[in-house]
Amino acid sequence: MRKPESISRRSMLELTALSGLAMTRAGVAFAQAPARRIERLDPALDAIISVDEPIKILAEGYGGDRGQAEGPVWWADRQGGYLLFSDINNNRRIKYAPGQGASVFKEGTNRGNGLTRDQQGRLVVCEAEAQRVTRIEADGSVTVIANNYQGKRLGRPNDVIVKSDGNVYFTDPGGGAQGLPWEISGPSVFRVSPDLGSVMLIADDFLTPNGLAFSPDESVLYIDDSQRRHIRAFNVAPSGALQKASARIFADLSGPEGGVPDGMKIDTQGNVYCGGSGGLYILDKTGKKLGRIVHGGPNTTNMAFGGADWKTLYFTSRNYLASVNLKVAGLQVPAKKI
Repeated sequence: MRKPESISRRSMLELTALSGLAMTRAGVAFAQAPARRIERLDPALDAIISVDEPIKILAEGYGGDRGQAEGPVWWADRQGGYLLFSDINNNRRIKYAPGQGASVFKEGTNRGNGLTRDQQGRLVVCEAEAQRVTRIEADGSVTVIANNYQGKRLGRPNDVIVKSDGNVYFTDPGGGAQGLPWEISGPSVFRVSPDLGSVMLIADDFLTPNGLAFSPDESVLYIDDSQRRHIRAFNVAPSGALQKASARIFADLSGPEGGVPDGMKIDTQGNVYCGGSGGLYILDKTGKKLGRIVHGGPNTTNMAFGGADWKTLYFTSRNYLASVNLKVAGLQVPAKKI
């Protein structure tokens, strides 16, 4: 059990990581932002993206003191599809449709952050302000997936994914933020059963658990620790639990430039895409850094694959939405085990 004093200090550090750590040295870095470019760190990058591929800024003017642009998710439909993402500061959800631009999709989102879709195609949302994870039904009604663990209120759910079997996994870096006895004790990662009957604590040794993603065969779960600036990997048991003995550091994304590991996605070949120092990194399934998308923003908050062929990588920085085209398709949402 963590002492309240420790929780309070840790909470301050977490808030720094979520709201300010990604902005470390950002005043200088952003003012002197390098030209946008694709940086090759290994020849294997060429099979994933061309170094000549343009980085496109699609929409901007989001974010602020109460949160960033975050949580993009692609919504395929018969009209070609569109992207939804969170504008946390302005408490709204934005829709971006290729060829049409961005528009306000929903006002009043309880400062929704991470977004995904379940096996029935329903939108799943981390509602930071309401301290819960919810599901939007087809008729617009809201189902609460989780708002407590063993009767203790969640802190500030951040990012969420749904496994192909219906299990829901989410991070809560703001656990115990107020040090109150009715809150969970600290930063945690949870799993919710498909019937929503059980909420299980699967990890509580992160400083700032943030983005998370499965390997294509769902045998490995990757989880960011923003404050430690690395990605950890766990083997996943058939039950959905993490095999703790398999825990390992998958990649260290620290460096002198601004940006920390935040949101994360995986492509169909198992390559990992995650923000870090100086941009958005592309790593192979062993954790080797293949390249970096240097987009000039202070941090990379999250990303999503989309487009008709799932080869467009959309990503958010603190105040804008951008994209690049890839040669490899990303894993689809809703999830399909490969």
